[in-house]
Amino acid sequence: MPASKVHLNFIDLSLRLSVIPLSVVSIWLTVTNKQDNNSYGRLEFSNLTGLKYMVCINAISAAYSLMAIVSSWLKCLLTKAWFFLISDQVLTYLMVTSGAAVVEILYLAYNGDKNVSWSEGCSSFGRFCNRVKVALVLHAIALFCFFALSLISAYRVFSKFDPPYVLSKEVERNELQNASC
Repeated sequence: MPASKVHLNFIDLSLRLSVIPLSVVSIWLTVTNKQDNNSYGRLEFSNLTGLKYMVCINAISAAYSLMAIVSSWLKCLLTKAWFFLISDQVLTYLMVTSGAAVVEILYLAYNGDKNVSWSEGCSSFGRFCNRVKVALVLHAIALFCFFALSLISAYRVFSKFDPPYVLSKEVERNELQNASC
């Protein structure tokens, strides 16, 4: 096996291994996040749909990474480069959407929305907001791992094909002249 392929496999494995604890800790921080306030009551992650969505996507990404690692050891799906390309792309996009949902929640929690008379909530639920920020940062790091995995998967798929053959201008002119004669 060429050295570049060994390095690529090591990077792939490292990124997939990194996604698992990042996603699990992000899930744990989000699911255990709750805060009571004497004036406004109790706030839990389950009150916010965007946080539940991020938890689901993190669980899917951790499970997929574990499945990909196991399949690389078993060599059952490793030859299916297209499968990994599509799966890595889908997971990357799902992680982008769930991260965007949580960013929107944090934006509203910190700034409110004066058009609909929502005040900011992080002054009352500061610890809750801080834990969501940490979970979002871990989610973003896992997203960057999947972005890199998407690039690696694309490289693996498209490196199997030869580049298109482009005729030089001179050869092209000679072929046109020969064809017209």
